[in-house]
Amino acid sequence: MAETPATREQPWPVATVSKKIGDWVARLGAVWIEGEITQWSVSGGNVYGKIKDLSDPATLSFTVWSSVRGKLPANLKQGDRVALLGKPNFWAKGGTLTLQALDIRHVGIGDLLERLERLRAQLASEGLFDRDRKQALPFLPGGIGLITGKDSDAEKDVLRNATLRWPGVVFHVRHAAVQGDRVPGEVVAAIQALDADPRVEVIIIARGGGDFQNLLGFSDERVVRAAAAAATPIVSAIGHEADRPLLDEVADLRASTPTDAAKRVVPDVGEELAMIAQGRARLATRVAQLLRHETERIGSLRARPVLAEPERLVELHSQDLTRWVARGAELALRQVEAAAQHTQELRTRLRALSPSATLDRGYAIAQTADGRVLRDPAEAPAGAGLRLTLAEGVLGATSAGSPAAN
Repeated sequence: MAETPATREQPWPVATVSKKIGDWVARLGAVWIEGEITQWSVSGGNVYGKIKDLSDPATLSFTVWSSVRGKLPANLKQGDRVALLGKPNFWAKGGTLTLQALDIRHVGIGDLLERLERLRAQLASEGLFDRDRKQALPFLPGGIGLITGKDSDAEKDVLRNATLRWPGVVFHVRHAAVQGDRVPGEVVAAIQALDADPRVEVIIIARGGGDFQNLLGFSDERVVRAAAAAATPIVSAIGHEADRPLLDEVADLRASTPTDAAKRVVPDVGEELAMIAQGRARLATRVAQLLRHETERIGSLRARPVLAEPERLVELHSQDLTRWVARGAELALRQVEAAAQHTQELRTRLRALSPSATLDRGYAIAQTADGRVLRDPAEAPAGAGLRLTLAEGVLGATSAGSPAAN
C-alpha cells in the first residue's frame, strides 16, 4: 500500500521523517573524505571529534568507537590533515548527523608535495615568481607592516632586533593565525589591510618555523595570490629552510628567520653613522690633499722669477728696449744722411744737366714767335721776330738773316 504524501492537513509525524532521513543516509554507505581534524575528545575510550573541509566552511561530526580506535594511528590529534573512512549515521532521537569512523589515516606527505608542486608549476607559469616582478625594499621605511601570531616569538624577535638597529622605527602590527585552517583567510585580510595603509612601506610576514604540515597555510593559493597582488613590497620570514612555502617564492625578499627579516628591512643606525663618518673622513682627506696640491702649485708659481721679482723682467726688457731705440735712431740717422747725400748728388747732376746752368754760362735759347726752338739759322729768315731766353730773363729780337744768305 502506497504511503500517503504529507500535507498541511495530514502532516507526517517527526518519527516518520526521522526514519526516512535515516534510511536515505544509510543508503550512502561508507565513504572516504579528506579534511582537517578540528576536535579530538576522548571519553570512555571513545573519540568524539569534528572534521573540517580544507577550503570551504563545512564541518561534520564523527565518532570513533573504542573497538576501532585501537586500530588507528596513535598520534592522531587536532590539526592533523587526514583521510577518514566514515559511515554516515542519522540519530533519530537527537536529530543529528554523525559519521561513524571506520578508519583514519594521515594524508601522505607525498600527496601534499605533489599538490604543492602542481600549484607551484601553475603559479610559475603565470609569472608570479619572475624576478622582474620583485620590488626593491626602501632604504629606511617610514612604516613597517608586520603580520605574525599574537605574542609569538617571531613578533618579539622582529620588534626587538629592528628597534635595536634603528630606535625610531615604526611598526603597524596585524595579528593572524600562523597554523591551522584560519591561516589563509586571516593572512590574506592582513595583507590587504596593510597594503591599503599609506603609512606602510614594506610588509613582513613572520613565523618561527615549524613542521611541513604546520606551514601549509603559507602555501595556500589565496595567500600567494594576495602577496603577488600587493603593491607594497613583501618580506617572507617563515623561518623554515627545508621546505620552502610558496609564499617565499612570490615574496619580494625571502628572509631565513624573523631576526634576519628585521636586519634586512631596517638598516643599522650604528653602521650607517660609521659609514657617514668614514665618508666624511675620506672627503676631508681628499679636500686636504687638493688644498695641499694647489698650495704647492701656487707656491711653485710664485717662486718663478717672473712673479718673485717682476721688476727684473721689466728692467731686462727696458734695457733691451733702450738698446733697440738707440739702434733704431742710429739706423734712421744713417738712412737720412745717406738719402741726403744721394739727394745732393742728384741735385748736382740735375744742375749740371739743367738748361739754367747753361744759360748761367752766357748762353741763350732762341725761339721763333710761335715758340719753336731755333737750331738752324735758316729757320729764322731776315726780319723774323725772335725771343731770346737768357739766364736772367727773356729778350725780343729780329732776325738779321743767315750770313750764308747774305
